[in-house]
Amino acid sequence: MALTVQLDVVSAEQSVFSGEAASIQVTGSEGELGIHPGHAPLLTGLKPGMVRYVTKDGNEEIIYVAGGTLEVQPKTVTVLADVAMRGEDLDEQAAEESRREAQAQMDSTSATELDHHAAAVQLAEAIAQLRVIRQLRK
Repeated sequence: MALTVQLDVVSAEQSVFSGEAASIQVTGSEGELGIHPGHAPLLTGLKPGMVRYVTKDGNEEIIYVAGGTLEVQPKTVTVLADVAMRGEDLDEQAAEESRREAQAQMDSTSATELDHHAAAVQLAEAIAQLRVIRQLRK
């Protein structure tokens, strides 16, 4: 039997996944993190990106998160996401349109600093969604 850790991925709206995982990969605030059973305790912020996990049966799943917090304890890993969606539920056309709008806003000379920051956040989220979609195609 493979070693596993309890993984819970939740947003304010719903629990996206709760179950055993053999390995987990997330996009942390400082880069990509790989988590396996027995990982040292950790608390870190998450950037828009993916939570990729392998179930105890060996199936790989991908969840998109738009930032949040990751907590690693000896037997549990919790992802508290601002927004969390299963990768297959993402809309590629909507993500591409969001990316174009954000890029246009950032290129605008009339944008205020606040507008520019909001556009940068929107752009990061759209790019992360597109990466998840492309990863699922592989």
